[in-house]
Amino acid sequence: MPNSPSEPQRPPGTPRRIKVQRRGPLLVEGPVEVELEDGTTVFSDRFRVALCTCRRSRRFPWCDTSHRARSSGAGEGPGGKD
Repeated sequence: MPNSPSEPQRPPGTPRRIKVQRRGPLLVEGPVEVELEDGTTVFSDRFRVALCTCRRSRRFPWCDTSHRARSSGAGEGPGGKD
């Protein structure tokens, strides 16, 4: 998929950066195209996209910060971390 006019050109073969966070979404340098389990494809042309990993998002596969309610809940180890 071609780059948008406002996006810097990415040389062919350059890897896309994905940032993994312990308690949060995957942050992906955009634009991105995501294929869902049912075969449908969704697209975002944003420069950075947050992909939901907890599956609680009402906007799945995009993160809507629903993981925050889960991470502040009871039953976690000392200091709020597992």
